[in-house]
Amino acid sequence: MQKKMQQGFTLIELMIVIAIIGILAAVALPAYQDYTIRAKASELILASSSAKQSVSEYVIVNGTVPNDSFSVQDNTSTMVDSVVWSSGAITITGSFTGLGATVVITMTPSLTASGGVEWVCSPTSGTRFMPSSCQ
Repeated sequence: MQKKMQQGFTLIELMIVIAIIGILAAVALPAYQDYTIRAKASELILASSSAKQSVSEYVIVNGTVPNDSFSVQDNTSTMVDSVVWSSGAITITGSFTGLGATVVITMTPSLTASGGVEWVCSPTSGTRFMPSSCQ
């Protein structure tokens, strides 16, 4: 009497492996999507650089922040819908179609004791997608 050797995996073993892969995918995909949106949202900070420079020059020359009629360069792209100066701050609005989420960042200038400008970044919407440089 020869004993028959088992070949391959049983159905239950295969089902357990598939369940484990499904759980890992369910956890990993949302985290990956958040990560990609956050990486794309970092372009919002970059889009505000020319506007920050214009406002900083105005502050250094005049000693005060500009009024609402001050115009900044609107650097729009696939990730950025608008860059606007109003109410004493630069508001950068991210493109929902480009980012995959609504992200709005406000950059507020504050005068330093040495006469320079320091920028404070604060999220207006989409706080969980803020780039690390704005948290």
